[in-house]
Amino acid sequence: DRYAAIMQGFFHQDENAQDLPACLRRVRQREMLRIAWRDLLGIADVEQTCMDLSLLAEALLQFALEQLEEELCAELGTPRNKQGLSQHLIVLGMGKLGAYELNFSSDIDLIFTYAEDGQTDVNGLSNQEFFLRLGQRLISCIQLPTAQGFVFRVDMRLRPHGDAGPLVMSFAAMEDYYQIHGRDWERYAFIKARPVAGDVAQGKILLKRLGAFVFRRYLDFAAIQSLREMKQMIAAQVRRKGMHNNIKLGAGGIREVEFIGQIFQLIRAGRQPRLQQAGILPVLKALASLNYLPEYVVKQLRSAYLFLRKLEHVLQEYADQQTHEIPEDEAGRLRV
Repeated sequence: DRYAAIMQGFFHQDENAQDLPACLRRVRQREMLRIAWRDLLGIADVEQTCMDLSLLAEALLQFALEQLEEELCAELGTPRNKQGLSQHLIVLGMGKLGAYELNFSSDIDLIFTYAEDGQTDVNGLSNQEFFLRLGQRLISCIQLPTAQGFVFRVDMRLRPHGDAGPLVMSFAAMEDYYQIHGRDWERYAFIKARPVAGDVAQGKILLKRLGAFVFRRYLDFAAIQSLREMKQMIAAQVRRKGMHNNIKLGAGGIREVEFIGQIFQLIRAGRQPRLQQAGILPVLKALASLNYLPEYVVKQLRSAYLFLRKLEHVLQEYADQQTHEIPEDEAGRLRV
């Protein structure tokens, strides 16, 4: 609500200020500075900082989508289903955005969907085409660099069929895809999925329908091999690119803590609802209380994770760099 009020204030402060891309970027810069300042002074802890960054991204997406949808409806009409009910785009936040774990320079991983097919009430444009155009405008508004920079880098590769797939799909098409073609890494991705903009209520309905795909009712030990292969691919990339100082992908890095929690989720969360959570810290807590991991192990993992996320923030707050590498120069290390 706070961020929504800020957006409204910036956008409507005078009639010449209603430049949506510029407005989004001004708010992003101001709030990023505020969040970084609180982090560096120790006023906000790691979890508060991640939450603030995630809520900021969510508010910017929602505000941009509202303005663009209103504009496109004025041009093309309102998309409706066969019963005449209006339809709206749903933006699913994946990865760190979905789990309220966003960092300072993170891409935002998104999937676009809508509930039902139909057409617009003015010129008969299909809902698929309407939401395709709306999704394209939203990505451009958020991602394209301007004189004020960009809002967030947008990554759409987690959608069905990746870059080769349609930018937006209906619920029915999404359910068919995951039932027929869904892979273990996509189950892994959907652990953190959350509707972040648009018709959030409908987005929750879709995720509930996909729940059986993500969290299997049986003990799914086959998922271990898929995650093992993913882990081996990351380790090979680290070796090939010499990323030993990478605090995200390197040995003992952030991704390894996440793997430990999420492997338990994929195997056991279908039967244990307490593991059906997006954030890694609540999952680790549940693993200790369920006696899946010893208490002392969970404490060590939590401590390491919070330290590495704090370090990640410091690395990225400097010059707004998208990095996970510890500086090799002396001045850079002293600054950290």
